[in-house]
Amino acid sequence: MSDKLFDIPVEKTEPEKPVIRDSEKEIEEIIGCLTDPIIAWPGGWMDTIPEKVKERIPIERMIMSMKYLQGMIPERTGTDAEAVAYMYPRTMEAPLDRDWTDIYVYLGNQHAKSVGTEIPDDMKMDSLPEDLQRKLDHLKRWIYERRVAARKTRHSQQRKEEKEKTKAEQEAERKELQPEMFDL
Repeated sequence: MSDKLFDIPVEKTEPEKPVIRDSEKEIEEIIGCLTDPIIAWPGGWMDTIPEKVKERIPIERMIMSMKYLQGMIPERTGTDAEAVAYMYPRTMEAPLDRDWTDIYVYLGNQHAKSVGTEIPDDMKMDSLPEDLQRKLDHLKRWIYERRVAARKTRHSQQRKEEKEKTKAEQEAERKELQPEMFDL
């Protein structure tokens, strides 16, 4: 039989190979969605990030992670709520340029939709131009990288503390089993 149908080559497709994932990394990632720190612009306004934004972050992180696992998005990144949390303290310090103002307004619209708040017609922004979307995507990737770095630092500190604790426990056990020969 010919590989052509009406002189159009028939594409031979191979079945997709299942993606083998490291289950420990995936579990760590899911736990990270709930426990990773919120990355915010450093300054005096960090503690004034609205509670509604903080509450939304773990939810959006889980949604993003599930979309990644389902193959709906190519990579894990920060979320819209995380971008709002990062930008909020910065907006309190000084005005943003036009591009970042548009991005912030867009993110505010997305957050308002997610919590069911109505946006005035003159403030509605359903999408971003391509160049601004690239800037936002870059920011979200950067936030995600910082979040993962903070998680790794926290884990290494915990392992170090456990190792030191273990050494101290071993020393105490040794002293208990082997009494001192001389009291000084």
